Amino acid sequence: MDRRKFLALSGGGVILAASTATAGFTLTRTPHRALQPWKDAGSLYSDPRKKALSYAILAPNPHNRQPWIVDLSKPGQVILHVDTDRLLPHTDPFSRQITIGLGCFLELMRMAAAKDGYKVDLILFPEGEDDAALDKRPVAVATFLKDETVASDPLWAHVLSRRSLKEPYDVDRAVPRDALAKLEAASSNGSLVGTSNESAMVSKLRRLTRKAMVIEVETPRTFKESVDLFRIGKAEIESNPDGIDFSGPMFEAMSLTGVFTREAAMDKTTAAYREGLKSVTITCETAMAHVWLISRTNTRVDQINAGRDWLRINLTATGEGLGTQPMSQPLQEYDEMKPCYDEIHKMLAPEGGTIQMLGRLGYGVAVPPSPRWPLDAKILKA
Repeated sequence: MDRRKFLALSGGGVILAASTATAGFTLTRTPHRALQPWKDAGSLYSDPRKKALSYAILAPNPHNRQPWIVDLSKPGQVILHVDTDRLLPHTDPFSRQITIGLGCFLELMRMAAAKDGYKVDLILFPEGEDDAALDKRPVAVATFLKDETVASDPLWAHVLSRRSLKEPYDVDRAVPRDALAKLEAASSNGSLVGTSNESAMVSKLRRLTRKAMVIEVETPRTFKESVDLFRIGKAEIESNPDGIDFSGPMFEAMSLTGVFTREAAMDKTTAAYREGLKSVTITCETAMAHVWLISRTNTRVDQINAGRDWLRINLTATGEGLGTQPMSQPLQEYDEMKPCYDEIHKMLAPEGGTIQMLGRLGYGVAVPPSPRWPLDAKILKA
């Protein structure tokens, strides 16, 4: 939310609070502790598993739920579980998107291990899987093996600068075809990758993603799932560094005056609701290209592999200077979203298959990283 929107939302007292804020105050509102894992990655541990995991926790994941938890009790192994308290039952009723996030985690762990000369052998869902729900059974068993022939992945260079860029994009700057070709070539785990910067297709996908975004916001239970995960201001972010963060002196002032609270965000009569809906739909309308991933079937392994490939596409886009934002709404599997789900599959997967990921692309402003729990908070057994 930029300063112009902030001024439009706020009253005189809040404007005064924001306009008189000093640079020092701004710095004090930055959730430094919640951002520390980005600085600590690779530096705190000698155990190659923990070193790799300190990067893996930076992986993209839905609503920044960070749903991973690891068991390190067996030497040389990482046993990955999902934290079932971090699922999204309303917007992601079958935990397909959560599973994709776990795939991003595993691919980043593999890349980090390779950088240090370790091969990672993965066994996915060794005790079986349930297509309808994730449970306490292991998602993956990863065995670390020292292997001097393992080469560092070229995409590794972009790991710490990767972001999900959710701001509006520059509508006067086209995404070149050669950049899209590099994204299409980034998949290495079996996902089919499609892209388009053609104006007709971009317009269709802008319209459809906007429609789906409105459905999610105007469906009370799905919107509340997001609003419950709002972390407003430094104190909330530091105490719970997952979910959807709103940091900085403007949001703190708006929260203190009641202009921006979880209750106000849910109330359709408030400026917070109206401006919030406007801010998320305008991002759809500034897409300059799109990228999507399709799997022929929709098993849990397919979903993990889609996540691995999505991470690679995100890193490739970062290397090209492109912003990437997942646009998951039309792919969600609840009743109100079914018309959008059917339409996008007819549009992008007419021969069948499941669209696992859709993202908008463009050039935008630099943004800080998302908050993260430290690795030690994600270790079940050491």
